Amino acid sequence: MVCSIVMTQKQFYNGGCPNCEEIIQLRGSEDAITECTSQLFEGIITLGDPKTSWVAKWLRLSEYVPAVYAVKVNGTLPGEIIDSLENNGIKYVPRDGTEPDEEMA
Repeated sequence: MVCSIVMTQKQFYNGGCPNCEEIIQLRGSEDAITECTSQLFEGIITLGDPKTSWVAKWLRLSEYVPAVYAVKVNGTLPGEIIDSLENNGIKYVPRDGTEPDEEMA
């Protein structure tokens, strides 16, 4: 739910998230995968060159690896994960179409 990359649970378990692993540490953790990923999403896009793609800029994915991403992801991250992201200088952008302030209200 942090970067909206589309991967299987097995891929997250074996390799973690190629964009967010340093912070959310999904590799080898079924609990973290359950808390920080969602199987419910709408639309997919394939980004071959996120740095130059207008779609990547629009979805705020331009700093991520080339991959398949969901346009919208249903679900919310646990508060401690959001805090951890912000403590590491990463502004959390909800991938469900809401604004951060709406979620906290």
